[in-house]
Amino acid sequence: MTRPPRRTYRRDTSMIFGQQEMSQMPKASRANASQVKDFGIAEDRSEELGGYTVNFVSILADHDLGPMLAGLPGGHCSCPHRGYVVKGELTVRYGDREEVTGAGEAFYMPPGHVPAATAGSEFVQFSPTDQLQAVEAEIAKAIAQMQGA
Repeated sequence: MTRPPRRTYRRDTSMIFGQQEMSQMPKASRANASQVKDFGIAEDRSEELGGYTVNFVSILADHDLGPMLAGLPGGHCSCPHRGYVVKGELTVRYGDREEVTGAGEAFYMPPGHVPAATAGSEFVQFSPTDQLQAVEAEIAKAIAQMQGA
């Protein structure tokens, strides 16, 4: 008995990576991320990969982003995030509940969350770049106001 010939399909990645052709697969690591931001309470190393930003975050002091998200609608983060907790834990508040994600766990934070983290925590997260930039702009404004700038 002979088998029918196998069909091969090529997946169109243009919607994923925003390009028709790529010479190399986009990738990043904590060590080679092109952007490094030191906020004192956290260090964020990030890279943009085809419309998504990957953040390698180290929490240096316990903190809650609630006050910095106050300028956003409802006082919540409007950007979805997917990620993985490498070390420590994240506490995420939603309107009706609070959830804790610990080391070794993957997460999805839909829009409408307020995150907090403990010192020593490390996580990697993936977010749509355009939505993340809007949230980060509001956070920057809030930090400037808190510092009296």
